[in-house]
Amino acid sequence: METNPDITTEGMDQEYWELRLYVAGQTPKSVAAIANLKKYCEQHLLGRYKLEVIDLLQHPQLAEGDQILAIPTLVRKVPVPIRKIIGDLSNEERVLVGLDIRPIESNLTR
Repeated sequence: METNPDITTEGMDQEYWELRLYVAGQTPKSVAAIANLKKYCEQHLLGRYKLEVIDLLQHPQLAEGDQILAIPTLVRKVPVPIRKIIGDLSNEERVLVGLDIRPIESNLTR
């Protein structure tokens, strides 16, 4: 596992995130969701996440496993419990709250 010694936040060092984003091709919402999620992960989970993007146009059978009813849908697999967020993930605060991610900017301003 890759670690980043520059990011040391209390209580968050041990957490590892597994995220799965379901999209359908290169629609504007899918492209926006991928870009937004990558940006949030790099800002708040650097070195502590695994992101899997699943294109349901290529792998439609994978939607059943996570009971995907709309796209784009983000599924947090780990840490448990599983959480889902539907949409283009453009509202950063809503995504962070939905995934239970504490922003690290406040810890870096000290």
